[in-house]
Amino acid sequence: MKKWWNSIFLGNLFFILLAVSAILFVIGHFFPFYQTAASSLLLLTLLFTILDAIMLYYKKAIFAKRQIAPVLSNGDSNSCTLQVSSSYSFKTYATIYDEIPYQFNLRELKFDISLNSLKTRTLEYEILPSVRGEYQYGNIIVSVKSPLRLVNRRYEIEAVETVAVYPSFVNLQRYNLQNFRMFTSEYGIQKTRRIGHSTEFEQIKDYVKGDDIRHINWKASAKKNQLMVNQYTDEKAKQIFSVIDTGRAMEMPFNGLSLLDHAINASLALSQVIVKNQDRAGLVYFNKKVEKVLPADRSLSQVPRILNLLYNIKTEFFESNFEKLYAEIKFKINHRSLILLFTNFEDMNSLHRQMPYLKGIAKNNVLLLIFFKNSEIESVITETVESTHDYYYKAVSEKLAYQKRLMVKELNRHGIQTLLTSPEHLTSDTINKYLEIKAKAII
Repeated sequence: MKKWWNSIFLGNLFFILLAVSAILFVIGHFFPFYQTAASSLLLLTLLFTILDAIMLYYKKAIFAKRQIAPVLSNGDSNSCTLQVSSSYSFKTYATIYDEIPYQFNLRELKFDISLNSLKTRTLEYEILPSVRGEYQYGNIIVSVKSPLRLVNRRYEIEAVETVAVYPSFVNLQRYNLQNFRMFTSEYGIQKTRRIGHSTEFEQIKDYVKGDDIRHINWKASAKKNQLMVNQYTDEKAKQIFSVIDTGRAMEMPFNGLSLLDHAINASLALSQVIVKNQDRAGLVYFNKKVEKVLPADRSLSQVPRILNLLYNIKTEFFESNFEKLYAEIKFKINHRSLILLFTNFEDMNSLHRQMPYLKGIAKNNVLLLIFFKNSEIESVITETVESTHDYYYKAVSEKLAYQKRLMVKELNRHGIQTLLTSPEHLTSDTINKYLEIKAKAII
């Protein structure tokens, strides 16, 4: 009853007519003619209001539904559609609100439309999620008026549903065969031999735990005083692991997404390229401990497995434990692999603390350390200096940017591959670096 009473008096025209009637009653105290006019206007207002209420409330005549994919792509534009129909015998005017999850940062989403009798209107809007996980849509609210515009009826249409925001999968097609063509002119096409049981000799390499002991080359082992094994062409499919740091260093935001989100999107696109290139893609993520190790696989079903694993990873506000990462990689990754480590260091001290573990990982694997330029610092460096205050900030920014370049040199000095890139170019730069390593036969 209360909701019905409130909805009756939501029409602005109703209040305007009441205000005019009240003014006429006041004037009619001095001029009797206006008293009669005020009474007539008030009576007509009440009669038309009752008629309008009957027209709107005699049946339920507004219907609405939402059409949205059950899985959304993080950091990309996703389409949502509302379909609203009217079974009234007259034209109506509606204001529509969709109760979207607050995490989508879309405020004041409403549509003011007209609905013809027995017609359906389709409304579309775009959402740009910036946080992965599961979120709940609410109901669809429709506030409708008749042509009289005296009464406003409120419909609350049940439309609760849950949607999942996954790492960016919309742009996976962008990172497909075009990336392979990028390196053919620079390094030449590397012919990938079919994986089988060929015994064609390729090279002698250091023995790593997990290698087939039947392939040990005893003569080479005696000369080098350590175990050496023959590598054959059936080992052409390489193991490529994306290792994602989910510690507090990856919480830094950029363009609405955290560095962790950028790393996850890049890992997903990279995994698809790895599988397309007949290599085996795997995944590791860690913070204060190693949370998950997904074994490398080259089947097409590996990319959906990685997608399902990545979609609900959250940043942990702890300092990441590289010592445990080193121990886990040494224990669980038996074959020599390419390790792409997504992390971030802001100064030399933080890098030096982790250097022993990075060198340990690189000893039996090819380690590519991927970390980020600070975009705000880069923008300060390029700005025009106009005051002493600006000089100070620019000097500090240049020093911090110089430290990043020093980190690259320090890592390269220890035989660790590096990629220092900006978040917006992370995916393309990472894929290009992987293809470069493959083309140069570093692994």
